[in-house]
Amino acid sequence: MHVIAVVNLKGGCGKTTVSTHLAARFARLGHRPLLVDLDKQKSAVHWVGRRQSVLPTIDAIAMDADEMDIPRGHPFVIVDVPAGLKKRLLEDILRAADAIIVPVLPGAFDEAATEKFLTTVSAFKEVQKGRLSIAVVGNRVRRDTPADRRLDVFLEALTFPAVAKLADSQFYVSAAENGVTLFDQPVGRVKKALEEWRPLLAWVDQGVA
Repeated sequence: MHVIAVVNLKGGCGKTTVSTHLAARFARLGHRPLLVDLDKQKSAVHWVGRRQSVLPTIDAIAMDADEMDIPRGHPFVIVDVPAGLKKRLLEDILRAADAIIVPVLPGAFDEAATEKFLTTVSAFKEVQKGRLSIAVVGNRVRRDTPADRRLDVFLEALTFPAVAKLADSQFYVSAAENGVTLFDQPVGRVKKALEEWRPLLAWVDQGVA
């Protein structure tokens, strides 16, 4: 079982979008992933409930962050982690995970909050011993804007690798409403967007191998 947690203590950075897309990608490859939703709003669980039965199966479970007990039996588990976790709960998630993905939006507030979060994470034993892989993903990026260029500077200065930047797109809004992802669409229709995901997927696959 390989556990990937999508985490940032800053809210609204697209953790559920990344989580659902990763789960759908593993499902498209023929696996039966488990999506663990720790958020009280249960957005990821509701999203799975909106998926059509003809799409590859994703199992989902809602769980309280302070009572997290990931069931075994799935080859891949994606954990959608809510914002603002207390340190003890964050430690529990880091111990359970094999990899951490940290989405960050362009902007001074989000970048500062993410930098603070990564500094906190760096102090954990699992990270210091190299047992836990961490990658950062720029999210909802508008290309060739001042905010995009500022984000590039921020990402380049991080200790952890920034492996991808995902463009701001209305597709993700409609996908959330309809229980789908890029990986559920004909490749020709979403080819450009899929290219943005390839570096992140390569990083994930390297950790699984």
